[in-house]
Amino acid sequence: MSITRLQIEGIASLARLALSGEEIPVYVESLSRVLGLVEQLQRIDTGGVTPMAHPLPGQRARLRPDEVSETDRHELYQRNAPQVQAGLYLVPRVID
Repeated sequence: MSITRLQIEGIASLARLALSGEEIPVYVESLSRVLGLVEQLQRIDTGGVTPMAHPLPGQRARLRPDEVSETDRHELYQRNAPQVQAGLYLVPRVID
């Protein structure tokens, strides 16, 4: 799949990025290659592949015990906040 210059400009606008005229063709090519690689990966038949919990056979991830290691400090942190209500940080509205 290839991506167009117009699509790159749209993505840059949504991301609030200012791209120069020289940068756009570079992004067109590199993002088109990335999307091409994703298309190749999607065509691979993985129906007979058993999901793995670890990439090495017979290995397991070492998990730490689920124990509380720090005390609750939210009240301390909220003392520095400009506005707090019912344990929540109040922030200015950004979406109408």
